[in-house]
Amino acid sequence: MTARRHIFVLALLLAGLTESARPEGWKTEADASVYAYAGSTQPHAHSVLNPDNRIAGIARSRVDTEVRIGLRAESDSLRLSLRPILSLYQASGDTGQEAYLSQWQLRWRTSPTSQLAVGRDLLTWGPAQFRSPSNPFYFDSGRSNPMRELSGVDVLKFSWTPDVLHSVQLVRLTGSGHRQPWLASRDDGWLLKADWRNDGRAAGLAIVHSPERAPFYGAHVQYSPSDAWLLYGEVGSGSRDQALKPPRNPEQPFEVQAESPRHTRQLLGASYSLDNGHSLSLEYLHSGDGYSRDALRAYFKHAAAASLSAPGGAQTLGLALTAAPPLLGRDYLHLVWQNSLLDEQGYWRLMLTRSFTDNSLQASGYAEIPASSRLSVFALGTLPAGHRQSEFAALIGYSLTLGIKLALP
Repeated sequence: MTARRHIFVLALLLAGLTESARPEGWKTEADASVYAYAGSTQPHAHSVLNPDNRIAGIARSRVDTEVRIGLRAESDSLRLSLRPILSLYQASGDTGQEAYLSQWQLRWRTSPTSQLAVGRDLLTWGPAQFRSPSNPFYFDSGRSNPMRELSGVDVLKFSWTPDVLHSVQLVRLTGSGHRQPWLASRDDGWLLKADWRNDGRAAGLAIVHSPERAPFYGAHVQYSPSDAWLLYGEVGSGSRDQALKPPRNPEQPFEVQAESPRHTRQLLGASYSLDNGHSLSLEYLHSGDGYSRDALRAYFKHAAAASLSAPGGAQTLGLALTAAPPLLGRDYLHLVWQNSLLDEQGYWRLMLTRSFTDNSLQASGYAEIPASSRLSVFALGTLPAGHRQSEFAALIGYSLTLGIKLALP
């Protein structure tokens, strides 16, 4: 039986627990939404990193249909939840389909203060919008793209909550989840997560030990001095799977280390809520594993010197795209203006990011407007600005996605 059929059978079994068939003492819930959207992306024909789109293979057009399902069954001591995703897509003439479990969990409440769980869990935390330095699994937590469906990490987890102020989790990392190969080096590792919250204040500490990686240490704090203000910060120290270094001699290939040196990332942020429900957020991020201004120029200079017709040219550009830091620069400013998610007229979000390393910009916006109680239309657009040898303008000229979301009864 294929994975797709396994998921389909599991979904039917859980959804089929009606009032008459449900075991005594169990409560069940189910929900599902259909997302249908089409996107257009304009790759730069003369991109230094992706000439004629022959390295990255960015799809100029793409049509997706996704069914996102939530299934839950719960008794006094046990809780089973499943998040199956069924997907069909067509990208630049190619078609495909897949079915997978984005998240799932079987949880046993062993006592009023402790729980044991197994499953595929979404290990996200912290208040940051742009990036999450305190998180070694989801540096990009997806908050800049409201359409994105994050997949969890395979875990065994013990949770202890002695009171409303404190919680501790000890997590065994058993797998990287669905299509997340960059997390494979965390397999067979351990996560210790401790949290504290009290009267407008919160703090958390994360320690990750992996056999194949240097330990990761992360922390996040937040403070609300009033109902309108939220002040927060995150910090993380760790390494990456690979470190790409541009050589001083353009005729030499990129230097790739199996593991990067230890680096630190810090983020400071503030959010202010207006009386009309709108909020403004401003964040500053320093990414210690990014390139300095001179190193970034050397990175693009070396990529520009690579020719696809020359031996090793495609390999050089491939490394430039896959082994570089997730953010090429070191210092960023991120601005978010959004309305309330509870606004009956719809939700919108405007974002602007500037890299101080090369002065490139990226503007993006998301809007979702209800057409009925179950149907809504949405749009997501991204517009970079900068020269071709800058981070945000290196690959694409724009991207635009339009779609509908239907909540099934």
